[in-house]
Amino acid sequence: MIDDALVFGAEEAVRKAVAAEVMPRWRQLADHEVVEKNGPHDLVTVADRSAEEHLTRSLTGLLPGSVVVGEEAVHADPGVYEALRGSDPVWIVDPVDGTRQFVRGESGFCTLVALARHGELLASWTYAPVLEQMAIARRRGGALLNGDVLRAGSPAADAVLEVATSHPDYTDDAQKEALAALVTPETEPRPCGSAGLEYLDVARGALDAVAFTWENAWDHAAGLLLVAEAGGASGTLTGEPFRLAGGNALPFTAARDARTVRRILALLQRRS
Repeated sequence: MIDDALVFGAEEAVRKAVAAEVMPRWRQLADHEVVEKNGPHDLVTVADRSAEEHLTRSLTGLLPGSVVVGEEAVHADPGVYEALRGSDPVWIVDPVDGTRQFVRGESGFCTLVALARHGELLASWTYAPVLEQMAIARRRGGALLNGDVLRAGSPAADAVLEVATSHPDYTDDAQKEALAALVTPETEPRPCGSAGLEYLDVARGALDAVAFTWENAWDHAAGLLLVAEAGGASGTLTGEPFRLAGGNALPFTAARDARTVRRILALLQRRS
């Protein structure tokens, strides 16, 4: 099902949606075009909504019978998320990952798209327009960044691990307590920015791992496949694979290699 034409078509769809709906609004947002969803740190803009609508039209047109699970559609109707449990191909869309950075006029945001079926990730696209980065992964087909092969590599055996974790602004006390397990001499945790770009850094070996306390598929699907196809690994708190439809044991991690996943999970399990 994932042939070259579909991969190229989806890449073009992402680029066109971002060019039409996101970039014209970067550093041009009016106050009324930014709205709080669930609090002052959970923002949505006219760019998020317009880009998701654009992608919904173009992506379903590429693959008849497919459906879209997008962040903004799920916010409007949580039942949309149930499509991840169905049999239809599902496009998982985060139109602007790193909305807070986008609103601030910073470069650290991206658009995330993944294609899945029966809970299995098939392909993904991570596009950071200001940084001019397009990362594409295909199941059992490897990962590319701007056409070059991505290799996550492995940290040195005695390396202090740099780990991007859920930002304190988006975590409750229990989640902060769980992530505190990573404050050790062998790890250097820091708050994450755009989740999609953190995954990309893991896939290219610029970051050792991520550890997150939330499981929204649109934040993680593209990055998990990208890391896996670059040679990395991931696991939930119980060591099981991450399930797109939810119900995961949290926190979970993705890292440059399986050994690093085991190191991170061992630390997190001490607080569970």
